[in-house]
Amino acid sequence: MISTTQKMGGKKIECYIDIVSPYSFYAFTYLQNNRTALEALDVEVEFIPVFLGGINVGSGNKPPWTLPAKAAYSQYDGKRAQRYFGHDFEIPSFFPILSLLPQRALTFIKQTCPKAQFEASFRACFESMWYKHLDISVPENLTIALDTVFDKTQVQYVLVGTSKPEIKQALTDTTAKAVKELGAFGCPWFWVHDGKGNAEPFFGSDRFHYMWDYLGLPHRDLELLPGVDGEKGVKGKL
Repeated sequence: MISTTQKMGGKKIECYIDIVSPYSFYAFTYLQNNRTALEALDVEVEFIPVFLGGINVGSGNKPPWTLPAKAAYSQYDGKRAQRYFGHDFEIPSFFPILSLLPQRALTFIKQTCPKAQFEASFRACFESMWYKHLDISVPENLTIALDTVFDKTQVQYVLVGTSKPEIKQALTDTTAKAVKELGAFGCPWFWVHDGKGNAEPFFGSDRFHYMWDYLGLPHRDLELLPGVDGEKGVKGKL
């Protein structure tokens, strides 16, 4: 059962994501784009690596590409989401990948490196996967991705870290927690603390306006602008 009562604390968004999920990529970049606004509103954001394959198995969910109707719809919805969040890429020919290696690497980096390097590593993995079409489940390609953040010695240190039993267990435990304690059935999954001792789950990259309402943040909800022909509003902002 999902508990909606937590210890009193500040407002916080826990973001459970996997690089194999393009919608996790959209959520990651959206929250990073809004970092300054969220910090000004005293909202903490934490990115947490999980294994989406384990979430699907643990929750009984099935990936969209395994269901013909969802797979067909994704061809449209994916491009719409890309336009909204400011992305433009094609699905790699090797998709989907088994994301255990990069997610273990990110788990290790999160435990051993400063927050800025951890988040830069997450971005590098996302961009290498989706823009550069590198299968980062392969150590050689993961090395290329991490080379943009670390020097060669540090990259090798990270790669060694991915094979440590405690890192493998940490990813397993975090994934199990997301399913069993937080009710996750996919990514991105959010566990949001309202600063009043309560927390609720949110799923997907298109629920931020619900999240802002829950957190009591000032924002402009989705609105039509009548009489404006051919112009679009700015997307991806609070």
